[in-house]
Amino acid sequence: MRLQVLKSTPAHPPGPSEFREVLTEHGVAEPYRARVTTLQINVGKRCNQACLHCHVEAGPNRTETMDDRLARHLVELVARSNAIETVDITGGAPELNPSFRYLVQSFSELGRRVIDRCNLTILLEPGMEDLPDFLAAHRVEVTASLPCYGSDNVDKQRGKGVFERSIEGLKRLNARGYGIEGSGLPLDLVYNPGGAFLPPDQGSLESRYREELRALCGVEFSRLLTLTNMPINRFAHTLQRDGQYDQYMQLLRSAFNPGTMGQLMCLSQVSVGHDGRMYDCDFNQMLELPVQLSSEGAPSVWDLASFDALDGRAIATDDHCLGCTAGAGSSCGGALS
Repeated sequence: MRLQVLKSTPAHPPGPSEFREVLTEHGVAEPYRARVTTLQINVGKRCNQACLHCHVEAGPNRTETMDDRLARHLVELVARSNAIETVDITGGAPELNPSFRYLVQSFSELGRRVIDRCNLTILLEPGMEDLPDFLAAHRVEVTASLPCYGSDNVDKQRGKGVFERSIEGLKRLNARGYGIEGSGLPLDLVYNPGGAFLPPDQGSLESRYREELRALCGVEFSRLLTLTNMPINRFAHTLQRDGQYDQYMQLLRSAFNPGTMGQLMCLSQVSVGHDGRMYDCDFNQMLELPVQLSSEGAPSVWDLASFDALDGRAIATDDHCLGCTAGAGSSCGGALS
C-alpha cells in the first residue's frame, strides 16, 4: 500500500543543535524535500582503501553489503518512480558488490542517468580489467576521488602509492574516452581538503588541477567537484584526536551561507543503505538519521510502493549539516554557489 504523504513537523533528533540555531539566527526555514529525482545507493562498506576522510569508514575488512534481492527490488522501484532521473551508486568501492553490474545495466536500460562513485584504484584490482569497457558500454558517468594533483597529499589521505595507481586508473578511463571532450563520457574528479579547512574556489582549483594533471601525468577529466569534509565518523575522530573538533565546527558555523539552502542535495535526493533503510543523504545514513515517514524506526524501501512517497517530507538535520552550508556549500555534485 502506498504511504500517504503528509507535511510533517521538522525532522530531527531532540535536543540542542548548532545547525538549527544558525538557521534561526539567519531567519532561514528548515529544509523540506521537494521531489525525489535522485536515488543514491550505498551498496556496502567494503573497499580496497581506508581513507582518512571517509565518512563511510569503509575498508578492506568491512563486510556490510547489499544482496541481490534488494538490488532487484530497487530496480523495480525505480521503474515505478517516473521522477527518478539519476541513480548514484556508491560504497565503499561499489564495484566490489556482486550486484553492481546488474544495477548499472538495469538502470541504464530504464533510461536513467547512472553515476559510479569510483576510487580509481579499484580499476587495477584483479578481475576489474574490463570495468572501464563495461562502464563505457552503458554510458555510466564516473565520479572519482582525487583529493589533490600531487602525490604527497593524496598518499597522506588515502594510503601509500594511491596517487600513482589513481593516475593509472585515470589513464585507463581516458583510453576508453572518459574525460575526453566530445566523447559523451563524463569523468569528474572530487577534491576533499586535507585537513580542518574549507575547500578553495571550485573553478580556480579546477583550472589548477587541469593544468597540473595534463602537464605532469597526461590525463584529462571533465569537471572538478569540491567537497567539504563532514565532521562525522573517521574525520571527526581525527579532529577529536588532534584537538581540532571545536575549532572546525566553529569554522563551519561562522561560514554559514544562507544562499546554499535552496540548492542542498537532500531537497531532491534519497539515500538507500545496503540493508534497504532510507535516509535524506549519505551523511545522515552514516549517522543513522532516517527519513521521516509514518512507520516506526528507520523506514525501509520494502515499505514503499514508489519513491514518490517521500515527496514533501521534512529533512532530518543535525550539526554536520553545517558542512553542506558553509562557504560555497557542498554536495555530491560539488560546490553549490
